[in-house]
Amino acid sequence: MTTTATTTASNSRKPMTRRRMLGAALATGIGTAVPLGLASRAWAAPTASGPARLTLPPPTGPHPVGTVTLHLVDASRPEPAAGPGRHRELMAGVWYPARRAENLPRAPWMTEGALRAFLTDVGFPLDPALGPLTAGRVGAPVRRTGRRLPVIVYSHGSGSHRGDHTVMVQELASHGYAVVTVGHTHDTFTEFPDGRVLTPDDVPMFPRDYAADLRFLLDCVEQLAAGHNPDVDGKPLPEGLLGALDPQCVGAFGWSKGGTATALTMLADQRVRAGLGIDGPMQPTITADLDRPFMMMTAVFTRAAVPDVAEFWTHLRGWRLDVRADGAIHNSYGDNATLIPQAGRILGMTDRQVQDWIGTLDPARSVRIQQAYPLAFFDLHLRHRRGHLLDGPSAAFPEVQFLP
Repeated sequence: MTTTATTTASNSRKPMTRRRMLGAALATGIGTAVPLGLASRAWAAPTASGPARLTLPPPTGPHPVGTVTLHLVDASRPEPAAGPGRHRELMAGVWYPARRAENLPRAPWMTEGALRAFLTDVGFPLDPALGPLTAGRVGAPVRRTGRRLPVIVYSHGSGSHRGDHTVMVQELASHGYAVVTVGHTHDTFTEFPDGRVLTPDDVPMFPRDYAADLRFLLDCVEQLAAGHNPDVDGKPLPEGLLGALDPQCVGAFGWSKGGTATALTMLADQRVRAGLGIDGPMQPTITADLDRPFMMMTAVFTRAAVPDVAEFWTHLRGWRLDVRADGAIHNSYGDNATLIPQAGRILGMTDRQVQDWIGTLDPARSVRIQQAYPLAFFDLHLRHRRGHLLDGPSAAFPEVQFLP
């Protein structure tokens, strides 16, 4: 995106959505971007030869990855939009290092119902059966070493879903972290155990609402750590999960609105020791001081372009870092970087159309950046493992700028 489009989007007090973002891009004449609902008109239909399933790159860590979904209800928050007497209802996932996993099924990137709704919304004429599988093995036993697992909670962007940064999530889990992801109901594509599929709707969801979900997720982490199952249906949990998490060693990260929510969560809750914001617009303006480590991976919501982000930076009183990859746009950090080019080959997209989605940062390089930098950040601030990647520009990642 250009600076003009970025500033316009950032200064708006309306919640950022996928359609609004692409609409702003179209209005400012950026490339050949088209509204997502019209996307299929510009691309060829899938070939009859049977396109291959989309894939995600495997994590690089030494451990296999296990995962389990949780159906959660926050009884402290009534939700009138869901009906009388209803409370905030969420789907979440726990990703963790597994002890053994070879014979267990791999978890899908999204459930079939949620993926079908998602593809319809974005105008991709793809068969949901082509949706990628993750590295996470469903219900695999947890790898226990005598030490509890450091925990990281994740918040997605507006109109997105909890699997949107699976590349990062499974990478962290393969290196020994428990990562807990959540779908922010009313602003996400999600499927509940009874078969209900909910999509982004007209119920307003602001960064503070996301932050409330994250704080509830921290409560659930404490329940799991204490040996209690927070799943409202009493779903059996993987062997070793109860008591495995360390509620005293918690980080958080999020993309876009989720990045803003990460900062708001840290300001409201001392349980989060370190936060990573991935191209968060930081709106509304955050003016309170934050004394714990915070790292920003920026693309279009930079300090130079967005006053809210610049203001937030001045209130970081602890360890702080701002990095940006050359050629990155808002969608460059996330699973889009690897999935959009694959979908583009099936749909007959041009290179320019793919770049309008994910920028000019090479997809393979984007994946490596997403795997390396969040891991280095949380290793430093949750495990006190000091490497050199965050010290300054690296020959291994020449496209990553350290912004002063």
